[in-house]
Amino acid sequence: MNVSIIGLGQTDVREHWDASLRHLAWYAIEAAMDDAHYNQIDAIYVGNMLAGQLSNQNHLGALVADFAGLRGAEALTVEAADASGGAALRQAVLAVQSGMVETALVVGVEKMTDESGSVIPAALATALDADYEAAHGQTLSGAAALLMRRYMHENGLSLSDFAGFSVNAHANAMANPRAMFRNKLRPEAFAAAPMTAEPVSLFDEAPVGDGAAAVIITASDRAADMVARPVRIAASALTTDTLSLHDRRELLWLNAAESSARRAYEQAGVSPADIDVFELHDSFTILAALALEACGFAERGQGWQLARDGEIGRGGRIPVSTFGGLKARGNPSGATGLYQIVEVAQQVRGMAGDCQVAGARIGMAQNLGGMGATAVTHILRSDE
Repeated sequence: MNVSIIGLGQTDVREHWDASLRHLAWYAIEAAMDDAHYNQIDAIYVGNMLAGQLSNQNHLGALVADFAGLRGAEALTVEAADASGGAALRQAVLAVQSGMVETALVVGVEKMTDESGSVIPAALATALDADYEAAHGQTLSGAAALLMRRYMHENGLSLSDFAGFSVNAHANAMANPRAMFRNKLRPEAFAAAPMTAEPVSLFDEAPVGDGAAAVIITASDRAADMVARPVRIAASALTTDTLSLHDRRELLWLNAAESSARRAYEQAGVSPADIDVFELHDSFTILAALALEACGFAERGQGWQLARDGEIGRGGRIPVSTFGGLKARGNPSGATGLYQIVEVAQQVRGMAGDCQVAGARIGMAQNLGGMGATAVTHILRSDE
């Protein structure tokens, strides 16, 4: 059974001091229902990573269903670190394909900025191995720094060689009213930024934020009669790798990203050359480079060259971070995967506004958990 998206919704990514988790979720849900002109929901899947730690709130399925006026609907939370949003959509797709659920709502929500200082890095470090990494002071920034240092060493690079990823993200975010940072970034400012975990700098790492994004999905044969521009989910794939970096056979290869992309290509009947837009998980620029390689857009050790040569811009060979990506749109952790889906769906609908990639018909979103221990890949295409 084919599955299609009939409704999209999202909030701005920023510091939402005046909104709780339930309010943020509702704002995105309401927008998705308005977009679909439909509110008969059978099941709700909530993507979230840190509500229990940062908001003292678990049991989000019931909370969201209650506050959204959907009491009685099947509802649960899906957690896969910062791949929670993509993983929630994967579960919803399986439910609709099974025939047990007719219409599903998927919402990713995260509220992170009520805390400050060391609380946030410590919470994010729960995406790593608690016994062998986090217990010894490792953080996500530190893990990314290890990958980046090794990649630079093996390929003879300097920090400035990665600037194109962040420059592109900020240039695209300037056209996205939902983005957290809509400012231009100069290449020379990238490497000069303060270090968070050398060689990872402030402009190399995505900022955390608050936000929520939602989609409504149903069987494609129903969707065609419900909305003018349904977006078909041509592929949905989730795979995993070792949680700890030190257990990986190849440190500089994202096995989960490769295998989930390969399965997605097979399901959709496409190749990397057919992808018009790619929303990758650029929480750190090293992950952007490695994802481009793992997903078949660049040879091993050459992902960084796509950014240097301008091939990832909206007019390039494989446009990425077209709304700013995690780096400039902001990274509300467990909600990020749903933001990526909303953005790709807007692209293939031809409704991305000033962020539109000309002629985009097939788009891919890949959501990573931690340092790529979980990878969720979806391929969307216009049904028109």
